[in-house]
Amino acid sequence: MMLSGKNDCKNAYLNIHAGAGGTESCDWTSMLLRMYSRWAERNKYSIGQIDLLPGEEAGIKSVTILVKGSFAYGYLKSEIGVHRLVRISPFDSNSRRHTSFAAVDVIPELDTDIEIEVNEKDLKLDTYRASGAGGQHVNKTSSAVRITHIPTGIIVQCQNDRSQHKNKAMALKMLKSKLYQLKEKEREKELANAYDEKGEIAWGHQIRSYVLQPYTMIKDLRTGKETAKTQSFLDGEIDDFITAYLKWKIGK
Repeated sequence: MMLSGKNDCKNAYLNIHAGAGGTESCDWTSMLLRMYSRWAERNKYSIGQIDLLPGEEAGIKSVTILVKGSFAYGYLKSEIGVHRLVRISPFDSNSRRHTSFAAVDVIPELDTDIEIEVNEKDLKLDTYRASGAGGQHVNKTSSAVRITHIPTGIIVQCQNDRSQHKNKAMALKMLKSKLYQLKEKEREKELANAYDEKGEIAWGHQIRSYVLQPYTMIKDLRTGKETAKTQSFLDGEIDDFITAYLKWKIGK
């Protein structure tokens, strides 16, 4: 019952985006990427980086990964929303507490043969230089691809390959997955609810709080699930929270 959704068994695209908090939030985004990467390793999932935009001073502004494995989407959909961190800032010389925010979004990877018509006239295609590491070739050529679907405003981008053609193909695949979600009424409703829960990437819209100072506590504001084992949680031991969300979702 917890994993009975039509696309729950699929692989998952997971995007983390830094919110209010500047460099702090970019660092928080990199911490979340590490957390989900460790979780994937623990569950024998494979990870492929699709896109990464580094922060200006430290951390990551935005990152998209593809998590491959049985029911990856079914589990990771519990993470959709704003994640709030409270800690003593490593970037503050006065060692003051700072609050940081990051938004997590998850969509299923759908089959390449799904029946979704994408009109080329509805697409805006931009190319740019890859921002991450990858050798001189990646940095000197505009191999990265960003596609904007004008009717819906959906934006997807990919820079994981040196080939612009391969990056475009991956971006189109992600776009089709997102459009497929919108096409299904039931899935569209779930997506809308997820975004309503996520809201603005700032105070008052978080689904989970991670407090490292002055005490240690991680609490999911939807299910009430909490733990004081913050380090193990940030090391990827999040399964109890995922299960609590799936049970809570059934009872809604």
